[in-house]
Amino acid sequence: MKEFTVRKNDAGQRLDRFVGKTVPLLPSSLLQKYIRLKRIKVNGKGFPRDGKLRENDLVQMYINDEFFEKPNENNAFLKISSPRLDVVYEDENILLLNKEAGVLCHPDGGWSYDSLIARVQAYLYLKREWNPREENSFTPSLCNRIDRNTQGIVIAAKNAEALRIINEKIRDREIDKEYLTVVHGRPNPPAGRIESQLFKDAERNLVLIKKNREPGTRTAVTEYETLTSRGDLSLVRCRLLTGRTHQIRVQMASIHTPLLGDGKYGRDTLNRKFRESGQLLCSYRLTMDFRTDAGPLNYLKGRTFTLDKIDFVEKYFPDFRI
Repeated sequence: MKEFTVRKNDAGQRLDRFVGKTVPLLPSSLLQKYIRLKRIKVNGKGFPRDGKLRENDLVQMYINDEFFEKPNENNAFLKISSPRLDVVYEDENILLLNKEAGVLCHPDGGWSYDSLIARVQAYLYLKREWNPREENSFTPSLCNRIDRNTQGIVIAAKNAEALRIINEKIRDREIDKEYLTVVHGRPNPPAGRIESQLFKDAERNLVLIKKNREPGTRTAVTEYETLTSRGDLSLVRCRLLTGRTHQIRVQMASIHTPLLGDGKYGRDTLNRKFRESGQLLCSYRLTMDFRTDAGPLNYLKGRTFTLDKIDFVEKYFPDFRI
């Protein structure tokens, strides 16, 4: 139990708002529940959530100690009482998640509790499959990440061994990733392979294509295939042979077929025509193409996981079946 004395500057506030500011990690649903159950009291008695506090009131909170920690990326999951996850596959070692466009894989600066990793940690914490107070160092982690405005399959590891193995398989290119995207125009040729030298300008968060290899560049290779076209748009499948930042976006733009909705490498005039403000790109298929031993994860060898519904495909190519 912790007690807080209401000071002059806090007087006149509603109880629920005072508690929300004082204990920012406490989910709002639990806050209301604890007030209702009188686990949050004022001067030793139950108090209405919309009741106004007075100077020198004593607010007593009978809630778990972890909620009083200073908010940071590592405890942001505590703020989430009902994690929103689209689970594609789950077992005792890994989670495969369909990340929706607009969600960050990790916070991008400052404290933000609504990232994919926070949702994963909250999900496992609420299922009692993970308790940070019982671990020395491990936390459930994402093995791969995709851009904020990109949808698709993200792998999360539930334990340290799974994290190590999946990271090794990604590094050794033993996990095959395929994307679907809508591009402006029609790729010429309709199918092909793009290999280029990419340079990341970290200050501008912009990737540039260089004609020759030079310090700071990395080789990027993408195979693509046009699946269908309709009007000025084409549905393209891309297979990553390397995993570079913004790889598909910048390479498809380099052959004059930028992604629909891509404001960084695309064409704003065309994007406005279709009222799209984020790139239409989805990591829709993942294959565990293990060629070496995967230890306790060998049971995943050869398995393919595919999203069966992608909104932008249905919107622009309603007759196409994934």
